[in-house]
Amino acid sequence: MNYIDIINHYPDFPKPGIDFIDIIPFLSNKEAFGQLIADIDANIHCPNVITVEARGFLFAAPLLTQSQKVQNIIPIRKKGKLPFSKGDLREVQIMKEYGPDCVYYRLSDIAAGKPEGDTFYLTFFDDILATGGTAAGIAESLNREKVVVDGKEYNVKVREFIFLVEFPDLYDHASLEAIAPIKSFVKIEGE
Repeated sequence: MNYIDIINHYPDFPKPGIDFIDIIPFLSNKEAFGQLIADIDANIHCPNVITVEARGFLFAAPLLTQSQKVQNIIPIRKKGKLPFSKGDLREVQIMKEYGPDCVYYRLSDIAAGKPEGDTFYLTFFDDILATGGTAAGIAESLNREKVVVDGKEYNVKVREFIFLVEFPDLYDHASLEAIAPIKSFVKIEGE
């Protein structure tokens, strides 16, 4: 299926110079949505998927019922959206194509997942890879974490990045691929 035919472009939204990629049309195309979820699942190698609000949630959540591999979805949220216990919440400073921002995750959400050996391996899923600032910032933060489950300490490691749409001309491939391999389903070049 050619996914580029399903997405819409909105030039100069939300500000001049930004080409907004609208992936919401997948939600009105049952066949395309189902195929995309199957394709995402086929490319995931971890039982734990970390995803960024809000559009990432739309495509990651169905994996809990459709995938034999995926056991846990870990949300990355904006400020004030995750209730937390003391010491559980982590803040990540990121640089997006629109400017600087902060996002948050909880260690307890990682610990609710499934480790492999002494590590909680994660698939990072997001809808758009533009500058790479969100993906790199979150992955670098996660890769420094340790979580404790039943008294045992585990490392956390982003094993792979999966994106619906990628702008390969806008980010530093070598830097992001130094963290983990990248897979995308649509590449938009020359933007």
